[in-house]
Amino acid sequence: MALTETAATSTDADFGANSAPSNAKELPEFRDLKFENINELHLDHPGANDPEYRKRRDYIASLAKHFRETGEVTDVEYTEQEQGIWRHVATRLEELHEKHASPFYLKAKRDLGITSERIPQLTEMNRRLKDLTGFRLAPIEGLVETRGFLSWLAYRVMLSTQYIRHHSRPDYTPEPDVVHESIGHIPMFTNPNFVDFSQSIGEGAQRATDKQIEELGRLYWFTVEFGLVEHEGGIKAYGAGLLSSFGELENAFSDNVERRPFDLEAVINTPYNYSDMQPILYVIPSYAELKEVTKRYIASL
Repeated sequence: MALTETAATSTDADFGANSAPSNAKELPEFRDLKFENINELHLDHPGANDPEYRKRRDYIASLAKHFRETGEVTDVEYTEQEQGIWRHVATRLEELHEKHASPFYLKAKRDLGITSERIPQLTEMNRRLKDLTGFRLAPIEGLVETRGFLSWLAYRVMLSTQYIRHHSRPDYTPEPDVVHESIGHIPMFTNPNFVDFSQSIGEGAQRATDKQIEELGRLYWFTVEFGLVEHEGGIKAYGAGLLSSFGELENAFSDNVERRPFDLEAVINTPYNYSDMQPILYVIPSYAELKEVTKRYIASL
């Protein structure tokens, strides 16, 4: 169910369309948001054969489609079952975050008001991000092809799902969901250097060749999704794929993983398998250094 009209939608001003920083590209009309493919439900998804789950997913997908027609972000009135899944996952992850997450991430999550008690709405995250870095979140109904997804980062916009994983497997999802977006991605977009870095990747994706898109996909994978950062002589996690997964986060700091110093040339030439635990991870010295190295690389495309 959607909330009432006044509470359910975010206007262009709330979305931040008129408040982007001067170095952000002008935001195009979201009705022009076109992709080769949006995968709304994997066949191997735990909820693929659950008619009620599929119906719920179709409804939440309709809100994303409505956004592309109107520019209005609609809140989702999450069910008690959905909130219970969030509480289960978020509570368990909090313990691992205190041990392994980047201190910047931990502070950002607190500043954004992301807690284990309830699922945050994209509208409230947009209002807070707008004041901090001018970054924005736009709802999408499923997994998007690489060029389409990365290109929107050029406008300081991340496409974000609003549905949550199936109740039968709260510890697992084969695709991005609101846990992955809100716990994994959103806090990092309060960091100006990280936002600038993300914008550079988006600008590169808009003009990259097919081969370069593969390279950008690997750069995104080993940083935004599975990145580690140096901190006071140790190593902490900042990648969304790590911070939103118990198994990946524990694995990242085990003897099963080779943690290598970040080297852009090596990163863009390192293949990965999204369905396996990651055997290789890269450690950046700082977010500022990641931004500068990436900007030089994008300029060379």
